[in-house]
Amino acid sequence: MHYVYILQSQKYNFLYTGYTNNIKSRIIHHDKGFVSATRFRRPLKLIFYEAYVTKSDAIRREHYFKTAKGKAALKIMLKDYFLEYRDARV
Repeated sequence: MHYVYILQSQKYNFLYTGYTNNIKSRIIHHDKGFVSATRFRRPLKLIFYEAYVTKSDAIRREHYFKTAKGKAALKIMLKDYFLEYRDARV
């Protein structure tokens, strides 16, 4: 399987969108600071993921979530979560 995931920085409340074919391992890499994009934003919390059979579908979805329309869709999809954690910046 191939995964698109959203992490929230518990320190700065920014969101990070990524893709992987091994979500458990990738989250561990983020948590240990092995990913330069999130190293200084730790601790991180996995708030969303989707699974796809094909790599191309997952990468396409990741790119979509990084667009303005994709960020707006995430706000709708995770509306209750963001109401609870109002400071999260998409």
